[in-house]
Amino acid sequence: MIFILCKKGAAMRGIWHWTGLISLATAQPACAQLAPPLPSLPLPARPVLNEIGQDLERVTGNVARQLEDVRRAAAAKLVREHPDHIALDPEGFPARAGEVIVDDPDDALIARATAKGYAVIARDEVLGVGFVRLSAPRGRSLGQAIRELRKLGGHEVSADQLHAPSGAVPGHAAPVNAGNGPLVGVIDGGAAGAALTSGFAAGAPRANDHGTAVASLIAGAGLVRGGLPGARIASADVYGSDPAGGNATAIARAIGWMVQNRVSVVTISLVGPPNPVLGRVIAAAQARGTVIVSAVGNNGPAAPPAYPASYAGVVAVTGIDGRGRALIEAGRAGHLDYAAPGADMLAMGASGRTMRVRGTSFAAPFAAATIARFYPAPDSAGLRAAMAKVDAQARDAGSRGTDKLYGRGVLCEACRTPVQ
Repeated sequence: MIFILCKKGAAMRGIWHWTGLISLATAQPACAQLAPPLPSLPLPARPVLNEIGQDLERVTGNVARQLEDVRRAAAAKLVREHPDHIALDPEGFPARAGEVIVDDPDDALIARATAKGYAVIARDEVLGVGFVRLSAPRGRSLGQAIRELRKLGGHEVSADQLHAPSGAVPGHAAPVNAGNGPLVGVIDGGAAGAALTSGFAAGAPRANDHGTAVASLIAGAGLVRGGLPGARIASADVYGSDPAGGNATAIARAIGWMVQNRVSVVTISLVGPPNPVLGRVIAAAQARGTVIVSAVGNNGPAAPPAYPASYAGVVAVTGIDGRGRALIEAGRAGHLDYAAPGADMLAMGASGRTMRVRGTSFAAPFAAATIARFYPAPDSAGLRAAMAKVDAQARDAGSRGTDKLYGRGVLCEACRTPVQ
């Protein structure tokens, strides 16, 4: 397993995205390696149960620390590569440089802020959630700006943090299969062949490899079987050509667009830190009957809890390999609902070619497809019954009942297109 920082080619116009990705021995190299392969488990010749447990704990702990160190290094590299666009927030997460978000501000607060040198970039409302984006005065760090605006009366002030793909696939986009089934939403880079598409970043919408790979695992593409053949894809591109794409406000606006188009299930194979505006928009979408599905990321168990997966009510999904084992690099969330195939399989890659993929990014669309099969249109009154049918599809794995490795069980195991 290798944790890497990917520089995506023409599909992302050289934008750097920090992401966890497993490099497979036969996969085409597309990214610079930032960490060595994980160590093999050193079991004794005649293992005893307690010795095995000690070895596993030691190796897993070392892996987790490596992944967290690389995550931080990747974030720092993003800032060095794009100092005019990206800065670190007070918690060390990449965010839009020189910009802060104030949740539900009043005119008096905005007046006090502008008197201190802040400028309004945009004032917006998504599903009843109001917020304003402010540019900070020159020389103010994000942390300084957040503290100052809180002193001026801002109750919820945050950076506009970036969210990264939780897995990657090299190459260029090829269209997903067209269908006439239910709409399933993909908030990511653009997806080729989508029935509906919209952009929420500079240069968007345009298809890229990650968004199209995720969509191919829902609707199918070429030889790649999808979790819900015939599904139509609603694609919201939150990256475009913006070096600071994938930010919280772009994702929030994309969710609003999904609700407006009556998309019942939306998958977000991106990870980032908590953001108050995005959290409120997700809650507002859920109140309207929209199900949000999200990957737990690939930054390892020592990383901070991944969002959007950790927001209340979001369906959090981890990945398993071809032998049914939970991915060792899988991140964590505040809760875990399901596991689904996320390795030893194919998705649509460059110019219509299938590519090997690995990561929780590619497990989330299988869970979303399963949910959409039983919940094809927003219907809050029918959601509980639909989710009960989804639970009935889940194979109990690991400890009996809900557990920390597989959640309520494994979905869509037969959906995997195995590597030949």
